[in-house]
Amino acid sequence: VEWIPNNIKASVCDIPPKGLKMSTTFIGNSTAIQEMFKRVSEQFTAMFRRKAFLHWYTGEGMDEMEFTEAESNMNDLVSEYQQYQDATAEEEGEFDEDEDMEEMM
Repeated sequence: VEWIPNNIKASVCDIPPKGLKMSTTFIGNSTAIQEMFKRVSEQFTAMFRRKAFLHWYTGEGMDEMEFTEAESNMNDLVSEYQQYQDATAEEEGEFDEDEDMEEMM
């Protein structure tokens, strides 16, 4: 995918955890992650509106505005993933139209 350079990373560790022969790690970046971000954001928003547990954090020196900013950042991230997903779908549609035109000729 053009807009996510190096969107997949896999590695094998030569030193496995105890009792295993090897260890591997796979990390992939996909627009599908936005669904999980949306769920987390909805849960956070519900708790934040009720100010659930907020006193523990403000008591330790955090400001309520930091939570508002974090919520905004999460929503921006979801919007960005959605934008890329929509752009990819549009590009695929354009590609299909080009193929149809070639077949007609």
